[in-house]
Amino acid sequence: MTRVAQIGEAKPETNLKQKNSMGISASIVLYKTQASELKHVVDCLFNSKVISALILVDNSPDNRLKDCIADEKVKYVFNDQNIGYGSGHNIAIREIIDQYEFHLVLNSDISFEPEVIGEIISYMKTHSDVGQLMPKISNFNGEMQYMAKLLPTPFDLFVRGFVPSFCCSKRRAKFQLEFADYNQTMNVPYLSGCFMFLRTQALKETGLFDERFFVHTEDIDLSRRIHKKYKTLYYPKVSILHKHAKESQKNMKMLFVLILNGIRYFNKWGWFFDLERRKTNMMVLKELNFRSNS
Repeated sequence: MTRVAQIGEAKPETNLKQKNSMGISASIVLYKTQASELKHVVDCLFNSKVISALILVDNSPDNRLKDCIADEKVKYVFNDQNIGYGSGHNIAIREIIDQYEFHLVLNSDISFEPEVIGEIISYMKTHSDVGQLMPKISNFNGEMQYMAKLLPTPFDLFVRGFVPSFCCSKRRAKFQLEFADYNQTMNVPYLSGCFMFLRTQALKETGLFDERFFVHTEDIDLSRRIHKKYKTLYYPKVSILHKHAKESQKNMKMLFVLILNGIRYFNKWGWFFDLERRKTNMMVLKELNFRSNS
């Protein structure tokens, strides 16, 4: 049975060979991941020349990916059950949280140029008030992905998960901040979990992923908690590519998981009466409207 992590819990195990408090660590949670996809994203990471440690947490039914990446900076962890996205990354974060200044949580279906991470590190080092950063994200065909969002209402998640894109377009555009200038930096409370560049000090203060969420809402919850204490930035000066398969729209099992985790999220934060959500979203919208009118 998966143990539920308490908010604020962060008990690292320090058994990685290399320790460097000035470096950066990264983690990828795997589930039936293609070896070619994994090799590509690892190449992207190591081509940046700044990754000191990478932890691969495999939730797959078997460990066939164990020997896929042969590098002394890589640690492979195999779970005998699928413990979920956030729980998987927590295994890695607990191990590195006292060793590295920054940690990158990312999907395997990501691609980026070597200079991207270095530029993010430079920005984060000179902006200590930033706890989390996400770059501009596009599909592999160049289409923009609107991954900087407001805190969702139940209706927002329903529209996002079940309603065709041509319906409720104004509501969807507001939630995804499509009216804003996606070429400018924005401080928003919900950043996608596909690429989460995190300050480990922020994680120490706010806690790790809430393991009650198996997948899909754990990124909302963590970004929201970090946003209370730090800036959580959409930073378009660098960009990445993301496959964004939207499995929940193709797989009935994943659709059920999406619904269940949405229920858990709103049970935690509030369904229709969430004063913090209202105040946070109003502040974001006010700031962005000011920018657009300036």
